[in-house]
Amino acid sequence: MIRQFAPYYNNMTSQALADKGHTETRVLIATDVLSEGLNLQDATRLINYDLHWNPVRLMQRIGRVDRRMNPDIEKMLVKDHPEGKAIRGTVEYWNFLPPGELDELLNLFKKVSNKTLLISKTLGIEGKKLLRPEDDFAALRDFDHQFEGEPTALETMHLEYQRLLAAHPDLPERLQSLPGRVFSGKVHVQPGTQAVFFCFALPGKDNSVTAPVIESDAWTVAAGRTEWLLLDLQSGKVLDDAAAIDAVIHCEPETPRHCHIAQPTLSEARAKVEKHLKNGYLRQVQAPLGVVPQLIAWMELN
Repeated sequence: MIRQFAPYYNNMTSQALADKGHTETRVLIATDVLSEGLNLQDATRLINYDLHWNPVRLMQRIGRVDRRMNPDIEKMLVKDHPEGKAIRGTVEYWNFLPPGELDELLNLFKKVSNKTLLISKTLGIEGKKLLRPEDDFAALRDFDHQFEGEPTALETMHLEYQRLLAAHPDLPERLQSLPGRVFSGKVHVQPGTQAVFFCFALPGKDNSVTAPVIESDAWTVAAGRTEWLLLDLQSGKVLDDAAAIDAVIHCEPETPRHCHIAQPTLSEARAKVEKHLKNGYLRQVQAPLGVVPQLIAWMELN
């Protein structure tokens, strides 16, 4: 379905679809499942009918259509569909706002639910007549998060990255120009603690690659994901919570560089983390021999 809707940015063309007996889809109606990890740049218009109140979710949806264009693909697309030349490179989107009555209902539900939880906790009333925190609070919290748009820690990081891009438009180009496995260091936020941060690109299986010469050729970084890891040198534990790691590695442009860990120790740390990924992620996805994590950047903290 994705290829029928956006063939050119998913390794297909209109003619190739026709040869397979498929027709192109001009309009695609989808749930929020399509809001992440897909290339839909063939399209130039987006309608958010079920409007999510979290700005990060909306940015992710719009980002399926408003993405970096490939000049070669654009030439091919315009050649096959000259009628769409005038709108290529432009993106428009519309948002359907919920009725005002819904906002009143949500506020009322929150007020009543919070008071009910407080009464249950204070008076010890059990049963289904009043809410019990162990049964219902998680659902209520998710309800509040979904409709009020309270950002999670990861979403807060995404928002901060968007602010960085707005303040420094040249940032993506500067990041792309950095060499692979770039290394640095800074003072740890906890005195007397030593750790090493790693950012890895984990390859994933690209289902668009058919009949590869060797099995590992079907595994690409573009089809995978990025992983943050922090190795505590004293305990040997590997932390993978991105929000917790962000609190440790966060720094400003003027933050001084601080590198003191011996090279053999750093090499051992890297080997340990790569083994952790091999026994964890690569085994979980059943990656074939030859598929290895790619180190993007790392940093010592001491």
